[in-house]
Amino acid sequence: MAINRLQKLRPIISQKDLDALLVSQLENYRYLSGFAGSTGWLIISNSHTILATDSRYTEQAKQEAQGFEVIQIRGELDNWLPGLASDLQWHKLGFEANHLSFAAHHKLSETIKAKQLKLELIPLVNLVERLRSIKEPAELELIIKAVELTDAAFEQVKATIRPGVTEKEVAWEIESFLRQNGSEGVAFDLIVASGPNSALPHAQPTERILHHGEAVLIDMGARIGGYCSDFSRTLCLGKELEAASSQLAAIYSAVLEAQLTAIDKIESGMTAAQADQLARRVIEQAGYGDAFGHGLGHGVGIAIHELPTLSPTSADLLTDSMVFTVEPGVYIAGLGGVRIEDVVTLEKGRAKVLTKSKKDSFQL
Repeated sequence: MAINRLQKLRPIISQKDLDALLVSQLENYRYLSGFAGSTGWLIISNSHTILATDSRYTEQAKQEAQGFEVIQIRGELDNWLPGLASDLQWHKLGFEANHLSFAAHHKLSETIKAKQLKLELIPLVNLVERLRSIKEPAELELIIKAVELTDAAFEQVKATIRPGVTEKEVAWEIESFLRQNGSEGVAFDLIVASGPNSALPHAQPTERILHHGEAVLIDMGARIGGYCSDFSRTLCLGKELEAASSQLAAIYSAVLEAQLTAIDKIESGMTAAQADQLARRVIEQAGYGDAFGHGLGHGVGIAIHELPTLSPTSADLLTDSMVFTVEPGVYIAGLGGVRIEDVVTLEKGRAKVLTKSKKDSFQL
């Protein structure tokens, strides 16, 4: 698998007129090599595939990164990279500009200058990320398993969502179920937000007690084989809707219509901004345009947020075999919020929904 990915990357490195590419972003080097350690560097050229890491991870790297030359390093990047590049006679080295810190780049540049090396550092953005956005069948299989586990967790936890329990208690039930049923931890910090807290898109669970007639927003994800799922549902506690919950029910209907419209009309070949507009137009027509402050969705894979980015300004092009979320939301301060989120994949030009949990009703 890693060999196939390198075969896709190497022509891009050549097109950029580079001697080698330095990969420092964790998900990127895991994707290319299989190495799952938290510290490492890949250096890829036409003739070399080097994985550099410190003594804590060298044995792990040898086991996980089959076919890579594993070297043990000490100190920071400027301590070992200039010498390696000089030995291999590299003169143009690409690096991931959205990951390498300014301080690390500055120290590396100063070392190159002090040693009078003919080595040019070329900043690059999203080179590997664009490869990652197109999922291979084995990747899709792992994402589907993570989605299925998330669906199962939601069905299990619905029985615990009742007046009198706290947001933290519900969050713990979710995390416990995911871990006990095969998830590698949680894909991100779980969100359980009730009442006015649900108006915070990235709320953290608190000791707040759930009450009858208010919204409860849940956002969770599993991780299987290194791949993530992402899922949101909003529920109302109780069968009888009061004034506030009636307004939230109207918002729920608008958000659901927006999501279903986008899923139905998204197709390969459109831009991510066009996809975002499909849902945003519905919410604007319902009178809640100003309350939909985030993008429609994002890619899901090794990282919980990756390409493509579905937002009003995104130029990403949607193509078959991409996997991403569709998650419109409306948030009213002091009242609450509604978000409905599913994972979809583009297959034969159309969006196929991987998430199976029901969403046709606001009331629990």
